[in-house]
Amino acid sequence: MTRATTVRAVLAAAVLLVSVFITLTMSPRLGLDLQGGTRMVLQAKDSATAKADRESTDRTLEVLRQRIDSLGVAEPTLTRSGEDRIIVELPDVQDPRQAADVIGRTAQLGFHAVQGPGTQGDDAQQTLPDEQGGLLALGPVRLSGAGVEDAAAQFDAQQGTGWSVSLDFHKDAGREWNRLTGEAACHPAGDERRRVAIVLDGKVISSPQVDPSIACEAGLPSGSTQITGSFSAEEAQDLALLIKGGALPVPVEIVEQRTVGPTLGAAAIDASARAALIGAAATALFITVMYRLFGALAAAALAAYGVISYAALVALGVTLTLPGLAGFVLAVGMAVDANVLVFERAREEYADRGRGSLRTALTAGFRGAWSAVADSNVTTLIAAALLFFLGSGPVKGFGVTLAIGVLVSMFSALVIARALTEIAAGSRFVGDYRGVNGIARPGRVRTWLHKREPQLFRSPRRWLLTSTALVLVAVTGILVRGVDLGVEFTGGRLVEYSTSRPVDVETARDAISAAGFTDAEVTTAGERDISVRTGQMDNDGEHALRSALADEGGATEKVRDELIGPSLGDELRRNALIALAVAVFVQLAYLAARFRWTFAVSSVGALVHDVVILVGAFAWLGRPVDGIFLAALLTVIGYSVNDSVVVFDRVRELWARNRRTPVADVANRAVLQTVPRTVNTGMGALFILVALAVLGGDSLADFALALLIGICVGTYSSVMTAVPGALLLERSSKAPPPARKRAPRRGAGAGRARRDPADNGARV
Repeated sequence: MTRATTVRAVLAAAVLLVSVFITLTMSPRLGLDLQGGTRMVLQAKDSATAKADRESTDRTLEVLRQRIDSLGVAEPTLTRSGEDRIIVELPDVQDPRQAADVIGRTAQLGFHAVQGPGTQGDDAQQTLPDEQGGLLALGPVRLSGAGVEDAAAQFDAQQGTGWSVSLDFHKDAGREWNRLTGEAACHPAGDERRRVAIVLDGKVISSPQVDPSIACEAGLPSGSTQITGSFSAEEAQDLALLIKGGALPVPVEIVEQRTVGPTLGAAAIDASARAALIGAAATALFITVMYRLFGALAAAALAAYGVISYAALVALGVTLTLPGLAGFVLAVGMAVDANVLVFERAREEYADRGRGSLRTALTAGFRGAWSAVADSNVTTLIAAALLFFLGSGPVKGFGVTLAIGVLVSMFSALVIARALTEIAAGSRFVGDYRGVNGIARPGRVRTWLHKREPQLFRSPRRWLLTSTALVLVAVTGILVRGVDLGVEFTGGRLVEYSTSRPVDVETARDAISAAGFTDAEVTTAGERDISVRTGQMDNDGEHALRSALADEGGATEKVRDELIGPSLGDELRRNALIALAVAVFVQLAYLAARFRWTFAVSSVGALVHDVVILVGAFAWLGRPVDGIFLAALLTVIGYSVNDSVVVFDRVRELWARNRRTPVADVANRAVLQTVPRTVNTGMGALFILVALAVLGGDSLADFALALLIGICVGTYSSVMTAVPGALLLERSSKAPPPARKRAPRRGAGAGRARRDPADNGARV
């Protein structure tokens, strides 16, 4: 066993042991659908400057969403109820009182000049007590919280000042801060007028003296300041996120707060767990059958991937929801992609070298697959990072989950699986028996394609016309049938009931579904209180809903009946679209730099093709487009880009070797070589998706259906849309073929595979 293999094995064992320890000792944060959480109802109030109407309440909701994101609560649900109420649902909140205090604060921040000592009952000017209780006469607000660009809590151990909050101002606000402190500096040290008062919600939280070193009219040059005081770490962090989140347009009052149960019952969760286990087992069995011993070792690496990913999610405090867990399980199926890439390249190397060294072929397979694995994962990481930094709410949570999945899948394939397969390849038994190792014999798909060699791209326009026809059918469905937007996008109706007999959430959901409300969201608060959130519903529908619950719970009384706004509001949707557009643009730039502009444009075109067809398919089927569909759509986008990158990576490699060969012939050969990888990767994901669709219950049916359609369409488009598009664009491109990479010089060592001691290098 080589030193590199030993290092990989030790590193893999260490990471796996730490992950197992985290899994056994730390509990995950579960979402509302799995565990329940805290529900608060906020009542917006009129202020001196704004009226609590629908518009101001919607703006208040978005500010609250920013505050909750800063609190670290992932996957929250915020909806407007009626004209002036907001329903906030926080999964797995450890301290509801702290959350309520932060959420309910108005956070009106102002910076005032101190005009001198204040006197009690002086109505001519604003008088407030400072931190020590002394009264200060304050001038008008010179600078508001809107001028603050960033706020962060920090601890100063060197000077012993403890916790403080640092503020960074916008450019214009920084100049005003400079003038304000410069005017205060014109007064002698110790004078009250040399102080600047920082007021939050009508309370002076800090009123520091301007440092004696600051000259009159000079002011603080940094454009930033610190709020000091006797803050604890928690108080400083809460204050920072209040200031950073912004002031509420109107004040709010918490009129109700209670704990609610999960939106999914135990039966639905158990069914989804069984489907995930069956699908994952089927994927492991499939890869074992396809690649024999090496496939079994890759399946073991995938199991390690699952443990490490779960531990990372738990350690980072990511809130786990049922769609998120389903996406996590799907990532296990898609993580097989890197292993399949390596094994298929190893099969090619072994076939080219004849009956040579198994270790050499395996090493060449890892080296040959590296560029495709790196490029496909980098593009996905770019999208994940932009979704996290530019998105909010569930979009931000999806970005975290996606990034963790990508990083751990690379570690699983390039460290764990490589260490296991290299150790096995060193065995004489594995090397001698070709039917055991899994790469010494070509697969059936590869053999069939090698014999037939179909010419796929004699007429690229024909494939593009087919893709255009599919897009037109999808667009027709969107225009004719319309897109059935879910409650998250359109809002709906929230009705709460109290029953005379206890009713569990699973029984209530079955009864409501049987009454025709299959997409309703049901939660319980206690044994007899049931809350139903559904789309637009008339009074006849509400009567049918109450009757269905009465059959199970006896006498049923309606406690609340309100219209609610969308939980995925305009700003969140706008941020998600901006993040997605920026991610696509950055991916386009990356692919153009790494490949060719023709390849980049074709890849993005195939991505748009997949998105339109998926939305159109749901329009024709009449299925709702909701938050779960959004998660599936983002997954499909990542899958589509990965597929296209793998194909174009092979086109680039073969074209660089055969610069005088027509690009259409090169593309045809590249596609035929990557088809086995495409088929095997797609099958690995399809096993899990079929299990989730058939056995996962109603809660995951639409999620699985969207991914089934998306993966099938994405597999097609990466070959039959992206490649023909690139071929047509190449006809007008004057760029030369890609240059061939130089082989490493003898003795360079770093990029050169070590020769197996059992291989004497002879070839016939």
